[in-house]
Amino acid sequence: MEKKAEISKPFYVSSAPKQKTSAEIISEARKSLRTLKTQRPLTPREDQRKLFGPSSSRTPENRPPSAFSLHALNFDVPDSRPVTVKRLTPLEHIPKLPESPDNEVDTSPPLPKPPVDPVEVKRMSSARARLFKAASQGGLPPVIRPEESMKRLNSEPSLAKPSPPQAAQKNVFSKGQFRGSSPLLTEPTKADENEKEVFSKKACENSVSSRPGSGSDSIGSSSKASSRPSSSESTGARNRTGTGNESRTQEVETEEETYYWNAKIIPILQQLESAQNGNDVEYLCGTCVRLYGALEQGNMLERKCKKRASLLKALYKLIDIGSDQLSLQLAKLILALSVTGKNLLNVCKLIFKISRSENNDFLFENNSLTDSLLSVVCTEDVFSISEALLYCIGALKFLSGNSTILKELLNKGLVEILLQLMKKINDANKLNKTHFSISGHLLVQLTATLRNSVDQSRQRFLCSGALPELCVVLEQHGSDKDICTNIARIFSKLSSYNDCCAALANCSGCYQLFLALLKKHQKKQDFVVRIFFTLGNLTAKNNNAREQFFKEEGSIDDVLELFRVYYELDLTSKASKTHPKVEEERECVQTHPSEVEDVLIKLIRLLANLSIHPTVGTTLATNPICVGLLVKVLEYKSIDECEELVINAAATINNLSFYPVRNSVVRARQLHLAELLVKLLLSNNMEGILEAARVFGNLSQSKEVRDFIVQKNVYKFMVALLDAKNQDVCFSACGVLINLTVDKNKRVILREEGGIKKLIDCLRDLGPTDWQLASLVCKTLWNYSEKMTCAALSFGKEETKSLLHILSTYLEEDLALDYSSSEDLREFHKVCWETEFIPVAQQLMNRIQRHVTFLEPLTAPS
Repeated sequence: MEKKAEISKPFYVSSAPKQKTSAEIISEARKSLRTLKTQRPLTPREDQRKLFGPSSSRTPENRPPSAFSLHALNFDVPDSRPVTVKRLTPLEHIPKLPESPDNEVDTSPPLPKPPVDPVEVKRMSSARARLFKAASQGGLPPVIRPEESMKRLNSEPSLAKPSPPQAAQKNVFSKGQFRGSSPLLTEPTKADENEKEVFSKKACENSVSSRPGSGSDSIGSSSKASSRPSSSESTGARNRTGTGNESRTQEVETEEETYYWNAKIIPILQQLESAQNGNDVEYLCGTCVRLYGALEQGNMLERKCKKRASLLKALYKLIDIGSDQLSLQLAKLILALSVTGKNLLNVCKLIFKISRSENNDFLFENNSLTDSLLSVVCTEDVFSISEALLYCIGALKFLSGNSTILKELLNKGLVEILLQLMKKINDANKLNKTHFSISGHLLVQLTATLRNSVDQSRQRFLCSGALPELCVVLEQHGSDKDICTNIARIFSKLSSYNDCCAALANCSGCYQLFLALLKKHQKKQDFVVRIFFTLGNLTAKNNNAREQFFKEEGSIDDVLELFRVYYELDLTSKASKTHPKVEEERECVQTHPSEVEDVLIKLIRLLANLSIHPTVGTTLATNPICVGLLVKVLEYKSIDECEELVINAAATINNLSFYPVRNSVVRARQLHLAELLVKLLLSNNMEGILEAARVFGNLSQSKEVRDFIVQKNVYKFMVALLDAKNQDVCFSACGVLINLTVDKNKRVILREEGGIKKLIDCLRDLGPTDWQLASLVCKTLWNYSEKMTCAALSFGKEETKSLLHILSTYLEEDLALDYSSSEDLREFHKVCWETEFIPVAQQLMNRIQRHVTFLEPLTAPS
């Protein structure tokens, strides 16, 4: 029979079809192009809880304080009192001056003057109204006549029904009470009502220019909460005039409300007053809890309580006790009473001050006070309470650092509430920049709180559309380093997940925004490292993201410029460590060398991931600046100094060496690169050895590099790597050996070093779990056995028998494929087995069988 002449050619010559299969794409990517992984930059934990941390770019003069003292006098009782707009007519009689003013402040008003021109009366009345308004804020003492004081002292015990206990009566003018304070029981008697009617009729007949009636009503309690005759008379006069102004003051208290107040609330307030002197904190806290329940039951929370001023005044006094536990109970009550203005600010400061200590975190656990804080954040008019909001979010920032409290806050909608507030701020800043400064302070606290919560609320961020809003904040506050750093930390955490990467990549203009911020803050290392980490994640698995980033104007040039800056910084830092007296001749970032290395690690990883795209990879491979900087990293940095940096540089060179373009800088400097890679092979780091073997696998396609491998005995390292029993290591070593067997004069060294036996062992041990590796081993043996006359002479007799047995076994589907694995994995193995292993293994087995026979020799006749 005539046999066709066998056409032999080495397997390194590729004849890929026009349309590659999925297995071929996977195989090709495994052989050369790889994405790199790296650890997320470590977020430093602040030793102290401050509104703005020690690394803040804000100077102490340009930011609200983190530390302050807070006392009862800081609260403003008139906050809860409605504004009095009705002016009373003057008294008919002339007040008398006190006879003995010694040891007593003269608080009597001046004598009335004769009537003047009506225009002058109006002008003087307005001026005096402003004067009495100042007095209501605490600037002036109250105007109280001596005879009224005596009358008040004599008549007070009979003003309320039922009369309060003796202790409560003594406490009306006790030391430490607010100026102008009044008893808690305010129900007037019938005699007082008659007296007020007589007074009202006389007052209406008087035509003399009036003194403002709000003077005595503005000093610390509402007119309906006061039992002084002057206040009661003023109240009666106002309630009967019917001018329409009363609807803007207070509604008349019903009998049911009065009874509930006297029966339920006053006894609790008296217990608070009596326990205050003993400072029994536990008892006071329990009493506050009961008071809250009683107010809630009587529908007296928010601004519904008629005696709200007196109630708040009693609560404010307890703040001076100084107990954090009690202060939180008081803050909960005060917020439930819907305070505004200065009082809201002070209560938020109080909570912020308590939350600064980690030891107080347990006080906030399972505490509905967090509900009150979140309700403050839900405000519609952000900038009317901006300072209170600042300390409120600052407290939430501290509390979100506790995992237990954070879980509770997330269940209450923390992320959604903060994102709504962020949107309000963004919308306001789009219209005008009036509140831009306070917006910046608010957003620092807000983004820091979101940063603390992002690890446990990824889906909440996605569902709430957080990523586009964060990009808007970066665009508006790009010059604020604190805000940019917080958002960069959020992005670095979110970009570790594929769904978040896809959402961020869909944000229009995000790449342009990142590049602009990198140029603006190129010396702020903690920001730069996180932006590069985020970009590296975006380009790790998304080919469209690689293309979009590459198309941004100046993107590659900007990245390479930062590469140069931080390479020089690292070089300078290394020189400073070697020669401590070396002075830097130019301004540079004062950072620890390891921090600079971290930037280089993330930056080089970005280049490696970008180079997977053919257009980007070809561009980078032909860029002398890019390749030159990578070579310099391998030159001056040892793997013992910074393992990840050197390995990333070698992996990037491996990706770039995949593109065999004419003007490739990698191919032009391949011999110098080969010398640098030998240092990695000689190290004790297996990751470094693996990366060096991968690069040699690409570079060894050149005859110059193959000659270098033989001259420097690099092939011995490759043969030895076959014993690693690691699939990736064996795969890379086989990639180098298959290229060496292209040269006929280099095939013999494979047999001399025992490479044939190790290849067969590798096929037997790792083949069933990695058919790509099994295919590569068969290709290497095919090249080695080209034009062989006898298989036994080529492989060795025992090796040939073992190889035939392995091939015949692996070519049987039932014996080769493992059906115990998952369905997806089993399908993948089957595709690789059918498309990559069978064609090569069948040809190799046919070649061996044609050149060897296993017939037993005949025995000699006896």
